[in-house]
Amino acid sequence: LLSPQLELIHPLMKRLFSFLKWSFISILVLILAIVVLVYSRQHRTFDAPYPEIAASKDSAVIAQGKYLFFGPAHCLDCHAAMEDLEKVENGVAVVPKGGRTWHLPVGILRSPNLTSDPETGLGNRSDKEIARALRYGVSSKGHSLFDFMPFHETSDEDLTAIISYLRTLPAEKNDVVTFEPNMLGMVLNAFVFKPVGPSKEVPKSVSKDSGVLYGQYLATSVANCRGCHTNRDLKTGEFVGPEYAGGFKMPIDGRDGEFIVTCNLTPDQETGRITSWSEERFIQRFREGKKIKDSHMPWGPFKQFSDNDLKSIYSFLKTLKPIKNDPGPVMLKEG
Repeated sequence: LLSPQLELIHPLMKRLFSFLKWSFISILVLILAIVVLVYSRQHRTFDAPYPEIAASKDSAVIAQGKYLFFGPAHCLDCHAAMEDLEKVENGVAVVPKGGRTWHLPVGILRSPNLTSDPETGLGNRSDKEIARALRYGVSSKGHSLFDFMPFHETSDEDLTAIISYLRTLPAEKNDVVTFEPNMLGMVLNAFVFKPVGPSKEVPKSVSKDSGVLYGQYLATSVANCRGCHTNRDLKTGEFVGPEYAGGFKMPIDGRDGEFIVTCNLTPDQETGRITSWSEERFIQRFREGKKIKDSHMPWGPFKQFSDNDLKSIYSFLKTLKPIKNDPGPVMLKEG
């Protein structure tokens, strides 16, 4: 026989075990429901307009597209194969067959094949589909693209030139898996990632001079100076710091906890990297190429900038609001 105390405890224990059992089952069901929901939202589709862009066969248009592709827009810096990256750094025009790899907090990202191969490249993509991907971040299947490219507000004229040049590239088969998300990446892909498009009206064309407005256009909509020299959240790609004030920690592939930190480009007297530079010194630095081995700056393509375009970017950077922000050393090792 149980004592009165044990008789009292016994039903309490039964209720406790019952509560724990059903709590465990409820939590398990909730976790399974979340997992199913996350997997079911991996292929969300988005609507975006198709820009009225059509490739041209005009030699001058193609030449401008080639200049942008290999120079200011630095397309090869991302769309070359891993084995060709050293050649790109040296200014060699390799085939943009894709495959460059980035190990990010959200998973593994690889650049796609830009050649005219119909199965693994752009051969079966229309001009408008390519233009939509560049301007609105929406793939031909309607999926959101990771916001690496700065071409949301690239003019119709320059977008036409770039696509016109792409159409001249020979086919090269290279099937690339562009995104392998980890669990964090899958959750963000299911609920957070969405296409990024223009924030203002896109110009039909932009006057190509050495003035401030053209420099602003190049720095924000072609060369992507803003994209690296503004602090960002590596998990989402969102801008989290003052524009052009630096401080973006870019991971060095294969070396956990090591980063390249972008410098402050604003004309702050104490912390601005190029505040004391003359226009001549600014242009000369681009001609010198890469000096820091692990730098993410596309020095190879940027060597091909015209003097006029560099003058316009320099003029624009000098008009920025000075922001006091010392990003610290260019190379950072944490832990």
